[in-house]
Amino acid sequence: MKTVNLPGVLSATGGYVDTAGFLALQGLFTAHVTGNFVTLGAALAFGTSGVIAKLAALPLFCVVVGLVRVGGAVLTQRQIAEIPFLLGLQTLLLLVAAVFAIGLGPFPNGDHWPALLTGMTLVAAMAIQNAVHRIYLSSAPPTTLMTGSTTQIVIDAVDLLGGLPAEQQALVKNRISRLAATVLAFAVGCAAAAVLFHLIGLWCFALPPWLALAATCLARQTAASPLPAH
Repeated sequence: MKTVNLPGVLSATGGYVDTAGFLALQGLFTAHVTGNFVTLGAALAFGTSGVIAKLAALPLFCVVVGLVRVGGAVLTQRQIAEIPFLLGLQTLLLLVAAVFAIGLGPFPNGDHWPALLTGMTLVAAMAIQNAVHRIYLSSAPPTTLMTGSTTQIVIDAVDLLGGLPAEQQALVKNRISRLAATVLAFAVGCAAAAVLFHLIGLWCFALPPWLALAATCLARQTAASPLPAH
């Protein structure tokens, strides 16, 4: 398998987990945590639940990212492949979150301890994915936030329509292809989470551990292969 598959699987995971968490946990963003500032304002304005979870998400996210940075350095010193190990840890956290969601849900109040426990476990898992991307896969498209990728796709498309030197066209087309693939994977993950949440409720959380496991296996297969720049 090509290394480009890894960002695709991670993007699908990011879209799926963020959507499932938003639907099940009173509007909590578990991957795109800064989006919680918006939903926090809505919760305060309308008096809905989830204020504590939205306030706690960003500090926890930052702590986990810091731990990944430190832990990654330790793994490097011990000559342990960082990406497979860290994605394996994400898989474990997503599995734990699935057990919490299925066993403790539904979550009518986002600030009660069952929702907080489930939500913060998901936040920690997605913080690992964000950190892995920024530290080890920075040449790949983002996997949890598509705004920058979509912006670049539009800019590149306009440049192509306006005319580019022949030597630049292949590079730009390749970048559009790679970015579009991750945006599509993210969108598919979002759609799948919405459909499965509607059909099977909180059992939809059983899928993310398998997605993360697939990413871990891909990372093991491609650990020695550099990702192409975008």
